[in-house]
Amino acid sequence: MSATTAQVHTSAPVIPVRRWILDIVAVLVLLGVSIAGFWPSFAGGSYLGAAIGGTFLGIAIAAVAAWRRWGILIIAGLTVLTYFVFGGAFALPHTAIIGVIPSLDTLRQLAVGVVTSWKQLLTTVAPVSGADGHFIVPFLLMLVIAVVTASLALRLAQPAWALIPAGILLAVVIALGTPQPAVPVIQGTIFALASITWLAMRQIWSPQNAAVSVGEVDPARANQMRMRRLLSGAVVLVVAAGVGVATSAFTAPAEVRHVLRDTIIPPFNVHDYPSALQSFRGHVRDDADSTLFTVRGLPEGARVRLAAMDEFDGQVINVVDGGPGSSSAFTPIRSNMSPDAEGVPVTLQFDIDGYSDVWVPQAGFVSEFRFSGDDGDALRRGTYYSAGSATAVATPGLSKGDSYTVETTLPADYSDEQLAEAEFGAVRLPKNENVPEEFTSLAGEIVSDAETPVEQVQALETFLSEDGFFSHGLEGEVISRSGHTSERVSTLIGGDQMIGDDEQYAVTMALLAGEVGIPARVVMGFYPDEEQAGAATFTATGDNIHAWVEVNFDGFGWVPFDPTPPEDQVPNDQNTKPRADPKPQVLQPPPPPQEPVDLPPTLPDDRESEDESLNIGGIILAILAIGGISLGIIALLASPFIIIGAWKASRRRSRRTAERTADRIAGGWDELTDRAVDYGAPLAPGATRGEEAVLVAESLTVPTVTTLAHRADAEVFGPSDPSPADVDAFWQQVDEIVAGLGSEAGFWKRTKARLSLRSLLVGSAMSNGFQGLKTAAAARVRREPGTIKNSTSEAPESETP
Repeated sequence: MSATTAQVHTSAPVIPVRRWILDIVAVLVLLGVSIAGFWPSFAGGSYLGAAIGGTFLGIAIAAVAAWRRWGILIIAGLTVLTYFVFGGAFALPHTAIIGVIPSLDTLRQLAVGVVTSWKQLLTTVAPVSGADGHFIVPFLLMLVIAVVTASLALRLAQPAWALIPAGILLAVVIALGTPQPAVPVIQGTIFALASITWLAMRQIWSPQNAAVSVGEVDPARANQMRMRRLLSGAVVLVVAAGVGVATSAFTAPAEVRHVLRDTIIPPFNVHDYPSALQSFRGHVRDDADSTLFTVRGLPEGARVRLAAMDEFDGQVINVVDGGPGSSSAFTPIRSNMSPDAEGVPVTLQFDIDGYSDVWVPQAGFVSEFRFSGDDGDALRRGTYYSAGSATAVATPGLSKGDSYTVETTLPADYSDEQLAEAEFGAVRLPKNENVPEEFTSLAGEIVSDAETPVEQVQALETFLSEDGFFSHGLEGEVISRSGHTSERVSTLIGGDQMIGDDEQYAVTMALLAGEVGIPARVVMGFYPDEEQAGAATFTATGDNIHAWVEVNFDGFGWVPFDPTPPEDQVPNDQNTKPRADPKPQVLQPPPPPQEPVDLPPTLPDDRESEDESLNIGGIILAILAIGGISLGIIALLASPFIIIGAWKASRRRSRRTAERTADRIAGGWDELTDRAVDYGAPLAPGATRGEEAVLVAESLTVPTVTTLAHRADAEVFGPSDPSPADVDAFWQQVDEIVAGLGSEAGFWKRTKARLSLRSLLVGSAMSNGFQGLKTAAAARVRREPGTIKNSTSEAPESETP
């Protein structure tokens, strides 16, 4: 063996230290840009440990493999091993032993999560929680992409290929995220700047550009030229970044981007559900003596609320959803939903009985919901809360047997003296539509003598509660139609006597307040009667359902007012039976419409069914996309094994079906020696069959191989070509010997042999090419100090690279 060949075996490929640092830093920056995209999905940085941990582990695997020149098979195995060993600490810390050591449950969830975690992430309403195993996605995704990106960056002479997996990662994070991006302009700018800077530095540090002839160019002049080039490039990058950011401020699309989550889970729209106030008269009529739900822990004076409504369209008043980012936006429930709430913190326990609706009973400013029972998981995933309106909606619907705990803060009660100097709060409410024309002048007359904001509100409250009469319109009561349309509240005000219940009076006061610029909204809920006040358990029935008005005062928040007259305040001449001929209150043209139905309309349920049918195609597409991503990752991890097996099978088939029978005999011997090499036999290229047989017999203890070598020589170099029967018999002996090799070895040794690359590379052009590269690298070691060197011992001549 020559000195050059020996040097190839004793030296590893050489990479300058500064280039390693540059490549690793560039990969960290490019992948870090994508990591930020998960922020909206988790409503914070709780996922960063899993994502950053996967990134650093992946880069470490790629760096060690590049230094040691390990192949794709070892890299894939290390990636899988790292996923299971460190997955407990980063992705499933709540299942690991002491939060670090993976338990059997951790390993099971990690194995299943490779396929199911993508679907779970997309089918869970954002923001998601790591306690549900959603950290598997950022950990696995960053681990695999970091291995691929860093491997390409460290191994290839053209690092631009590494931008492909980094760009794919950015697109996948967007697709798995929410319609509200994290920082898209900053992400794009940093990704572009980092890519250009990295490629430019690699180009400048490449050997052909770094080599400067001392005889032609002065070293000081060369350094000056290099520095000028770097400064010029930096100026161009800064200018490009500034122009990009400024342009994006004017050209950013106004529409919300579409992601896979919206295909699987359509965005929540509170208007898909009937107004809570539409069910008011139904509860009064049908559930007066029925237990709807019970509440434990409700302090004296506190009120249970179903919904706060401030959007009137002439037919119904409804809850408003101001959209993403607004104070009234509905978001999936999570912890600490009302961080700025002031008041008394309490814990309430709700147990649902006869109540069946989507509006969730609660109180105050809710910080957290904790559902239990058989439907607890579905309710937790499908409940939305608006901190601005203190309203919660459970899309699966509450039903008998449901139970949940509410951590909330009850606001303080304010006296008239405390509100005497308060101004109205600067809140933006939707403009009411189709309000009766007479409400504007009437509201102005009512508040004309009030001097302070609170006096204006009290004037409206007093006008309704003292001048009006109370009636639910039930059997034995004065006629009082349900509903709160423009026509109904106009009739309430326009008649000789105001007769109605909470539904009409609360809406009327809110509309009158809106006409004079008072921020008011209607709230529907429950609170105990005087005899129930202070009880350990409050039982909500149709008899203690109410509606009231809340007005926003600066510094005090929403303060409740009750415009409904007392229940015993009824017309003196009609307190025993409904009027047969109500002369003072006969309706003037236009004639009154038919009495509206008390129960909520079922139209939203029909629309929901239609929407579900229309989304079937989108759901199928999303499932296919999730399956494709999962299969892609599995195929990526399994591709080395598949390629190696297919390669060996192809070589065996070509040898077995060679055109000449003598070549088939020679191919059979080559198949035997290949398998022997895979099991560790130290065969050297160029040896005779006899020499190879000796080495195989000694290293693997297969004495019969010597006889087979003599037979192969006789058949190949004989006077005539062997017959097909001779070929079949020879290959049968080869297969028996190969099978004997496997039977003597253990499971892991057999697996290692099947996946070994030694037989594929020995004597191949690829192997010769590697030797050439090593020779060149070894020569560079002698010329360039400050490089990373391998300290491994000298390998034997017969060992393949």
